[in-house]
Amino acid sequence: MNLARLACTLACLLTACGYGGKAATGTLPPPKAEASPAVLGTPFGPSAPTPSPVQPPVVPPTLKIWPSPGAYGSPPPLTTAVPKPVQPLLLPRGTQNVLLLGSDRRTGTGFRTDTIILASLLPEGRGVTLLSIPRDLYVYLPGYTMQRINTAWAFGQTVGYPGGGPQLLYDAIRYNLGLHVDHYALVEMTGFEQAVDALGGLDLRVACDYTDWRLKSRELPPTAVSSWSLFTVPSGIVHMDGYESLWYARSRQRSSDYDRSRRQHEVLRALYRRALTLDAFLRLPAFYGELRDFVISDVGLAEAAPLALAAIRVDPARIHSRFIGRGEVRGWTIPGSGAQVLLPQPEAIRSLLEEAFLFPDDDPIQPAVQVEVVDAAGRPDWADLAVERLEYAGLEAVAGPAYPQREPLSLLLDFGRATGEERNAVLHALGLTEAAVVPLDYPSGTAPFRLLVGENYSPCFDPT
Repeated sequence: MNLARLACTLACLLTACGYGGKAATGTLPPPKAEASPAVLGTPFGPSAPTPSPVQPPVVPPTLKIWPSPGAYGSPPPLTTAVPKPVQPLLLPRGTQNVLLLGSDRRTGTGFRTDTIILASLLPEGRGVTLLSIPRDLYVYLPGYTMQRINTAWAFGQTVGYPGGGPQLLYDAIRYNLGLHVDHYALVEMTGFEQAVDALGGLDLRVACDYTDWRLKSRELPPTAVSSWSLFTVPSGIVHMDGYESLWYARSRQRSSDYDRSRRQHEVLRALYRRALTLDAFLRLPAFYGELRDFVISDVGLAEAAPLALAAIRVDPARIHSRFIGRGEVRGWTIPGSGAQVLLPQPEAIRSLLEEAFLFPDDDPIQPAVQVEVVDAAGRPDWADLAVERLEYAGLEAVAGPAYPQREPLSLLLDFGRATGEERNAVLHALGLTEAAVVPLDYPSGTAPFRLLVGENYSPCFDPT
């Protein structure tokens, strides 16, 4: 989707706007004591299989000795065994992995990174992957203990971990998912609002109607019941300021973390589109000055410029937006505390990552199947959502002129210039059946398919 192009460049935009020191690298000090995971029972599955090599691979430097639990700080006794480290995922040479982080802090010093999205950018705009990592993923924080992944930054800052919070989060992702991290960009809630307002607000492509509790005004006390009301965002193109965008991206009282991840990707894509309309990536120095107070990052302006230039070259069909979701985790209750967490399912996660992240250097960029999308329901915003949905699935979509008459049903006009497999891919992406296909002989058309978005079209879909 055009929506997907947005997120990749946003990674570069955010990393250009921050400040701060780069997380420490290298070999950690030896652990205090040898870990003994076999003593405790473990809820984890078997180690993931080794992936097929990608040529030419880049292998992140490997820690010869991962620190044992309790090597830093004084964690409580383990209630489950520590899983083995995951085999590193080999990525093409020159790949840059940037963590996009959202903090839950409004005031004070302590915070958790409740939004964790890894943006992986291949050189020369060959592909991008955006991976949402659930905040309640229960993982080993190297040298500390088993904990939710959203606490890694906070514990890294307080237990004396080398490199502090950023490095412990880097190492937790590498240990448990096999993915290395090169940089980070951290934005807090107030900063996010200010950044969106500085861009003039966002036009979100909202796929699903969403209703949840919201403060009637940011000035009202959140502890008063009368300060809250149910607020609904309809599907379609919805303009939001910073306050509304933050609420939409964070709210989950009437939904789930998985649905919140979907909405966060919608916000990221809207940020990307807005940045493109403002030529933010071509005017990077000016935006760097405007946004540096809102975002903390370890990337300077000189490093961010080539990332931004590469990002705007990415074809929408080669941007993977992925989520560690219900199929890759299972719920678990921590013995003693009763806390509800999500346990990684190693083989399912590995399968997801191999599909999402591996873009071989020698893989030519093949043109995607093209679909012309036409509004036949009097809802041009639905046509925009259909374009985005097709691009999300790796298909190329272009908006055509509105259809001259209303159609009660959504139809896929097949001009006979594509394979049955390609037609099925289009149907699957749109949630349509074979009954929607209308074969036509239309040699003058440029795209092999034309989608008539009819009055029965449902823009809502589950991206996981």
